[in-house]
Amino acid sequence: MKTTQYFKYTRKRHDRSQIKDDWIEFVIKNPAKVEVQSDGRIKKWAKITEVNRYLRVILLEDGETVHNTFFDRSFKEE
Repeated sequence: MKTTQYFKYTRKRHDRSQIKDDWIEFVIKNPAKVEVQSDGRIKKWAKITEVNRYLRVILLEDGETVHNTFFDRSFKEE
């Protein structure tokens, strides 16, 4: 999995360190929703059933480099 330096830095946070690589890969391959930001970055969400929460993964414009991940408390499935 390709990642940015920012991702490596933020992953050290307690609330982010629990996010598993398998979950990130699941979101990338099986998103419930996808949006492209104005800067070209791609936001993907999927429900992680193990924790019953939605994980947001933000990818760079290349569609494969992970820039950020976090559990999105405000996400509502449409």
